[in-house]
Amino acid sequence: MDFIPFDYATLRLIWWLLLGVLLIGFAVMDGFDLGVGTLLPFVAKTDAERRIVVNTIGPVWEGNQVWLILGGGAIFAAFPPLYAVSFSGFYLAMFLILFALILRPVGFKFRGKVEDPRWRETWDWALFVGGAVPALIFGVAVGNVLLGAPFHFTPELRAVYTGGFFDLLTPFALLAGLVSVSLLVAHGAAMLVMKTDGPIATRAARYGSVAGVLAAALFVAAGVWIATGIAGFRVDSVVDTALASNPLHKTVSTAPGLWMDNYRTMPLTMAAPLLGVLGALASAVLLRLRRGGLAFVASGVSIASVILTVGFAIFPFLLPSSSVPGAGLTLWDASSSRLTLWIMLLATIVFLPLVLLYTAWVYRVLRGKVTDASVADTPNAY
Repeated sequence: MDFIPFDYATLRLIWWLLLGVLLIGFAVMDGFDLGVGTLLPFVAKTDAERRIVVNTIGPVWEGNQVWLILGGGAIFAAFPPLYAVSFSGFYLAMFLILFALILRPVGFKFRGKVEDPRWRETWDWALFVGGAVPALIFGVAVGNVLLGAPFHFTPELRAVYTGGFFDLLTPFALLAGLVSVSLLVAHGAAMLVMKTDGPIATRAARYGSVAGVLAAALFVAAGVWIATGIAGFRVDSVVDTALASNPLHKTVSTAPGLWMDNYRTMPLTMAAPLLGVLGALASAVLLRLRRGGLAFVASGVSIASVILTVGFAIFPFLLPSSSVPGAGLTLWDASSSRLTLWIMLLATIVFLPLVLLYTAWVYRVLRGKVTDASVADTPNAY
């Protein structure tokens, strides 16, 4: 395979970075949809106001959800053992997320079919569930990545998950879930301040500023907990990054504080948690000042930085094992073949810019405030 310009280790690292980009893309782009859905029953008091809120995200939520599909597809193709363990071990959690996400298109399409206030209120709460539940469970999932999942592999490399759904709901994982919810609520509030006027924007600014401060405080609390009380993982054996993937050929130790090792050896990575805190606080201040666009950028930076914080902390792990630490998955032993990673990279080089260009064009076309008049003048409005 001399025609491939990158060695195996470089391709693995590139796909680790690309996976982070896709996860950040989903969290930032679909995150404000989830945040707006969570805020819907609280920032809009009348049916007219709720129609305005729904139509701030109605034209774009489907496109934003493409980032979730891209992320799942990247895990499936680039890191198949990670896909096998996470999507089977976390099956009930994934099912709950999918059920909540399914409520979004149903809520958007059905709420306007009947003018009965009770009918519409029911679907508004369905949209709330479709926003709040995924935001919480995604955060819980990240918390469980830091804790490690109870799984191992047989000698034939068949993944065996030994945990249950309620085992995922530990205090630390729930704290991570609350960090996620508060970040996305602040992000959604920034979108509402940017896209609406009047009472909706005022309420969104108030809720969002509280959520931004809460996100910063909870994120710091989670960091202190990780540094002092959460057992981290470290690969102690020599890793040959050019070998074919096999997660059983390494020795892993675990002890409290090990997740801080990368920050001690690579001090520049401390920029990620710092920006996570500062971005959340900046969004809170900017929302108070009704600067929706800048608040949206600040909350987006905070979300991206929080994801990078986790990625830097657990590197090179993708999913540690809490029951058999040596079976934990790293980017060096859980990837597809070198040829597969190269072909996927070529496809990404072609199609990812197209996705970004199309997304930018859509948001340019849909720029401007959503008002009573714009909703009334749009025949396809929800």
